[in-house]
Amino acid sequence: MVQTTSTLDVADNSGAKKVMCIKVLGGSKRKYASVGDVIVVSIREAIPQAKVKKGDVAKAVIVRTKKEVSRQDGSYIRFDRNAAVLINDAGEPVGTRVFGPVARELRDKKFMKIISLAPEVV
Repeated sequence: MVQTTSTLDVADNSGAKKVMCIKVLGGSKRKYASVGDVIVVSIREAIPQAKVKKGDVAKAVIVRTKKEVSRQDGSYIRFDRNAAVLINDAGEPVGTRVFGPVARELRDKKFMKIISLAPEVV
């Protein structure tokens, strides 16, 4: 569960290390985002000579959350940190690699490129 001002790790090689959520997309009254939701983020930490720089505003899709997500079969999935992957306006990832496991719920939200780049889908 991610809300405005939540800080997330970046799980790709776009150059950003930490981002802060500044808006949850999907309705004017929407407060929370979960795995597979698109948010607007501000880049808080970035490495030098990267595709993005500190202070940039971008879109990102959440790939891991500390709050558990319930599955259709009754099981739950939970990760140790909140993480996101930066995307462009077309929904394609900015980076060329994705680090760490990602949730299977991304497949339902049609983020196939992120699924294919991830080393593990849980």
